[in-house]
Amino acid sequence: MVYLLIRVRRRAARELGEVRAVARAAQETLIRPLPPRLDGLALAARQISASRGAEVGGDLYEAVATAHGVRVVIGDVRGHGLPAIGMVAAVLGSFREAAYDEVGLDGVLRRLDRAHQRQLRDQLGRGAAPGRADPGAAEQECLSAEEFVTLLLLEIGADAEVRALNCGHPWPYRLGRGAARLAAGEPLPPLGTVPLPASLPPYRCGRLAGSG
Repeated sequence: MVYLLIRVRRRAARELGEVRAVARAAQETLIRPLPPRLDGLALAARQISASRGAEVGGDLYEAVATAHGVRVVIGDVRGHGLPAIGMVAAVLGSFREAAYDEVGLDGVLRRLDRAHQRQLRDQLGRGAAPGRADPGAAEQECLSAEEFVTLLLLEIGADAEVRALNCGHPWPYRLGRGAARLAAGEPLPPLGTVPLPASLPPYRCGRLAGSG
């Protein structure tokens, strides 16, 4: 009996290690290293998991130079492992298109919201039993409340003015002689918990230091 238990535990540990390796490889493919400079801005990023032993999480970030300025997304998908990686892929893929296409930062956020909802529906559909009817609105709402995304969108214009939209994410800080939050307003709820409001004016966070 002891021998069988040891074999079962070893097999479970090996399978868990394989799943983590796959998720880690997928995460490294999705989250590309940031360039050291982008349109005159110095960039750096580091990912640290808040959960001990959780090497693969739902963190995401990206920065792209567009005709509308440098646009940045920083976010955190609830959960860890392969399910979180699927949502990271959906959100990042949407951002990498919308950041170039949308004139306003609000349009980018609405595109990310739609991508999040599509991914939720796909996940719910894959989890349904064979022959089961499509999930109802109540079930979709329950899943949405559990699978949310905190998200921060930043736009740094050619004049170094910083604009932001925040869905439940910590505000960024301006570092100098001290540390001060770039915006003092209340963030929106995390993406997926409630519908976005009709009006989404970005916060104006001032200009970056050294912009002249």
